[in-house]
Amino acid sequence: MTSTSVKNNFLPPGLVSNLQEILSKKNNEADKEGDQSKDSAESTEPSSSTSVSDAAEAVNSSKPTLLVTNGDGIESPGLVYLVEALVREGLYNVHVCAPQSDKSVSGHSVTLQETVAVSSAEINGATAFEVSGTPVDCVSLSLSGALFSWSKPLLVISGINRGSSCGHHMFYSGVVAGAREALICGVPSLSISLNWKKDESQETDFKDAVAICLPLINAAIRDIEKGLFPKSCSLNIEIPTSPLTNKGFKLTKQSMWRSTPNWQAVSTSRYPAGHFMSNQQSLGIQLAQLGRDASAAGAARRLNTQRKNVEVVESIGVAGKADSNRVKKYFRLEFLDKDQEETDEDLDFRALESGFVAVTPLSLSPHAETDIQTAASDWISSALSGEQY
Repeated sequence: MTSTSVKNNFLPPGLVSNLQEILSKKNNEADKEGDQSKDSAESTEPSSSTSVSDAAEAVNSSKPTLLVTNGDGIESPGLVYLVEALVREGLYNVHVCAPQSDKSVSGHSVTLQETVAVSSAEINGATAFEVSGTPVDCVSLSLSGALFSWSKPLLVISGINRGSSCGHHMFYSGVVAGAREALICGVPSLSISLNWKKDESQETDFKDAVAICLPLINAAIRDIEKGLFPKSCSLNIEIPTSPLTNKGFKLTKQSMWRSTPNWQAVSTSRYPAGHFMSNQQSLGIQLAQLGRDASAAGAARRLNTQRKNVEVVESIGVAGKADSNRVKKYFRLEFLDKDQEETDEDLDFRALESGFVAVTPLSLSPHAETDIQTAASDWISSALSGEQY
């Protein structure tokens, strides 16, 4: 075999490192694969000296490529259980690009004029990265070709989110935004949420949720390859609180459901200092980010600018006069549940509360809503013919 240098492959360094890790794991697990390995693969089994081009070929095989993201963060059980289940299927190349922290109510926000840090992550059997940005950042970066060696996976799956994303909450939801960004980029997508309830739900419910939605995921992948999946459509899947006792899949419409935003005025005496972020603390976070900046020159320029800003803030604080007449208040936002007046059983939150797995087709064009509802209804009927919907 002719050796190929890393430089000639034009692959991102993070991908090269991740591929090498995958090859190392594959060598250790080769004896366990048995009959699952193809004869051709046995004759060309990668070794520790396998070139990066061979590694890329091993990852980008004939299997469909899936991209998984979420809004709750890369360590959330909903994402981890979903990825592990997809890997166990053995049918797909599973790639993960998810926020490194909770971005569940980030909406369709993106990070501009700031550096986004990306680090490799460990999820068994998957090529995974965690990103300092939002779910939309994760999907946009993944589909750009700058992080992975591909730009168009067969399907993007966003989830499984902790808490429902019905009604107007879809506009706040980071998990729905991740799927919507894929749709904007022309890639079919699914967003999945579990109707988590405090003091009632438990982590194992995510495993059950995966078992419930996996047949729908497999059907979507199969029909995307056949060209039968609804065009220009993303499906938002809402799984009831007790997944295993669900009443079946039900095609639903987006409702007007929304919790009531409740802003509470608070004082520093009610909460510890950690609940408040001063200008200096905010700057400290930004300076910490500079340590992860890929451009040393750019970091230096930003550092000089921010030091000047610090000097201005400190000089005003020392003078005291400028602050004497200023009023500073603190507020915290929480959402309160309220009774819903909508009674249509085909609405997403009604079906979910009734125990159904609510499947809501979402489109980028409101003019196509009727056609997409019809197409989605036909597809769900065909894909899950044995299920109630």
